[in-house]
Amino acid sequence: MIPIDLSGKVALITGVGDNESFAWFIAKTLQAAGARLIFAVHPRMIRIVEGFLTGDAPHDLEGRKLPSGGMLQVDKLLPCDVGFDTLADVPEATRSDRRYKRVEEQHGDYSIEGLMKSVKESHGGIDVLIHSVAFAPEIKSKLVDTTRAGYWTAISISAYSLIGLVRAGLPLMENRPNGASVVGLTYLGGDRVVPHYGGGMSTAKAALEIDAKQLAHNVGGKNIRVNLISAGPYASRAAKGIGDIQQMIDYAAERSPLPRGITPEEVANTTAFLCSPLASGITGHVLYVDCGYNVMGV
Repeated sequence: MIPIDLSGKVALITGVGDNESFAWFIAKTLQAAGARLIFAVHPRMIRIVEGFLTGDAPHDLEGRKLPSGGMLQVDKLLPCDVGFDTLADVPEATRSDRRYKRVEEQHGDYSIEGLMKSVKESHGGIDVLIHSVAFAPEIKSKLVDTTRAGYWTAISISAYSLIGLVRAGLPLMENRPNGASVVGLTYLGGDRVVPHYGGGMSTAKAALEIDAKQLAHNVGGKNIRVNLISAGPYASRAAKGIGDIQQMIDYAAERSPLPRGITPEEVANTTAFLCSPLASGITGHVLYVDCGYNVMGV
């Protein structure tokens, strides 16, 4: 057996919103492999995630169980709205919002710059960066009906945020022992037309995929690898907002070479592989974890 050992590695996981998401399962698997965890959470979600990390209800306790035994432990829980590179970019209407104002008073700077500053102060560096962020306010709209504002929001949050995080995190990731790994999540909708995956989200995923390849080239000389996982449809809380997620899952399962839906554990295990020395020669790659659905023509 070849083990995956991430002992002592620092993993910054962005986009954590609940205990059913890919980000949550990725966190548990990375910790089971030995990694220390930092969660970056949207300011509006930080109290919710705190509840999942500290709650004693059966669902909360079950959700924190690690695949290797033991319970999920997070070193730090930090707020971050990846729509803002610096606090100066935050419009006054947002800064004065009750929830944002409370978070700033309690935790300080919630921009990407503020996030990286906090991580540097507490941990000194980053070995693993997980990008699990996507949002399109008009995702249920056909592209032809999508507004310019909705389109730009989808691109900014779902794609450009990867660039902002890598740029700001570069001083913390460059030339780490055994290198650093960036892994993001994408979807087949960035390459093919998926009905109801609109509002600019499909465009954002297409941008994310070429951006990851460009970034792999840009930071490879610093011994940083950048890869994406294209996961099959999965009924996370966020995905349920699309409206017909179960239909998407059933449709893909009926046509996949492996005739079933994916599990979040499969995505998490693949992420751990990409973050480990076993994948030291892999960068700029989109790895499909979708039971083979992507190879099918009909």
